[in-house]
Amino acid sequence: MKRSSSCSTCGGCEKQDGARHSTQRPMGVNSEQQRGMAAGRGGALAATAPLLVATVGLPARSKTTLAHRLARFLAWNGELAEAFTVSDYRRKLMERYDNHNLFRADNCAALEIRNRSAALALADAVEWLRSSGTVAVLDGTHATRAARRQLKERVVDRLGWRLLFVESVVDDDAVLERNIQEILHNSPDYRDMGREKAEDDFRKKIAHYLEQYEPVAAKSEGISVVRYCNDGESVTAHRLSGHLEAQVLSFLASFRPCPKTLYFSRHGESEYNVLGRIGGDANLSPRGQAYARALAQRVTEMHLPSLHVWTSQLCRTKQTAQGIKVPVEHLAALNELDAGVCEGLTYEEIQERFPQEFAWRDQDKLRYRYPWGESYIDIMARIQSVLLDLEGADEEVLVVSHQAVLRCVLGYFLHKLPEELPYLDVPLHTLIKLTSDGYNFNIEFIKLPIECVDTYRRQPSNCETDRTTQDALLTVPSHFDSLSLWDSKDMPKSLPIYIEQH
Repeated sequence: MKRSSSCSTCGGCEKQDGARHSTQRPMGVNSEQQRGMAAGRGGALAATAPLLVATVGLPARSKTTLAHRLARFLAWNGELAEAFTVSDYRRKLMERYDNHNLFRADNCAALEIRNRSAALALADAVEWLRSSGTVAVLDGTHATRAARRQLKERVVDRLGWRLLFVESVVDDDAVLERNIQEILHNSPDYRDMGREKAEDDFRKKIAHYLEQYEPVAAKSEGISVVRYCNDGESVTAHRLSGHLEAQVLSFLASFRPCPKTLYFSRHGESEYNVLGRIGGDANLSPRGQAYARALAQRVTEMHLPSLHVWTSQLCRTKQTAQGIKVPVEHLAALNELDAGVCEGLTYEEIQERFPQEFAWRDQDKLRYRYPWGESYIDIMARIQSVLLDLEGADEEVLVVSHQAVLRCVLGYFLHKLPEELPYLDVPLHTLIKLTSDGYNFNIEFIKLPIECVDTYRRQPSNCETDRTTQDALLTVPSHFDSLSLWDSKDMPKSLPIYIEQH
């Protein structure tokens, strides 16, 4: 799950001309310096200054996974955040990785490559913040006091930006061994190397860094730092201030970079699904009940003794999970998007009663908020606590929720753009499996053999407020007008398709 992050022992910071900043703009100060003007003689940085987060630590300390997942979390919360991994730049400068000698302190040629890699990563991070980014996460070792001092001089003293170090420490042998095995599995450096040779090489790489490494002494170095120990077993902070730093600390307090498998499912087909109605608190249809039984059987066959199930507080998710014999929690944060005045209506009825609202939603489904209801942006904010709990999960979790909510949750882990969320396809009667792969996730759809309606509605080509009813309803799947078909002994095996689209 973790990837090795090889970095210069000196930080590779390029020298630049610059000046200390005051609240008044001196002649020749660049725009990025203006953004980070020091607020007063004491050197306190402006609250609006960009933030550079720099990882510190030996190899196999989860730095790369931490850096990228942190950037993803901050971006989800509306920050312009990006991660820059020094080892990626090193790989671009070298045709191929040979062996651990690259990381010896007395290998001058290799040291030049590593310094150059660190300099390129820092340059891109600076450019990101320069061009209106709010947070850059610099993923490297920053193994010495000199490296950290040079980075502080560049970022804080010259540019007037905020700097936060995150030192990842592992003194638990079991955690370290797990991290090493994850790196050997995921790192491009060892892709073409035999397992035994790769493991020997990587342990020698760690030994080289141990010879050079100087643990952070936050007070004497005069820096802000979060100490992240044993992959989240304990988290301590020194001299933190500012809302961005608070968000970083909030994430790290929850985050566990262990290998992770998460499961997701929408509720079984509901009576409102059959009728084409949105929202509400409907019960499962007979086929939805059959899916609930099939899901419980599948989960039992998977032999997950540590599994926890989380559902919304609505009937259809509770009914879907009731046959699964594991601990179940019902969370309000997992409730479906509130359609406000449109709750319980079909799309045909919404078009008839609120045609302008219907068009506005099609124009910007992400930001549109139903009158007295919610938007996708609201859902993104509402599920933040759920996302942090999933980031911190060290056992399997099955989340049984709703279309809009699962679009947002899956979009977070798959690093989707916000504009993509409202149109992610999350089908009914499907178990979705996410498996961590380094700092990314692989997705698998497991369709259970229970027929159901299709609730997916794509964006219409015509979203104007003066469109015809035919244009407005063009992409609305068909549905039933009543539930009377369930009383028929001759119920068809295949039913028309309908929608519960949010």
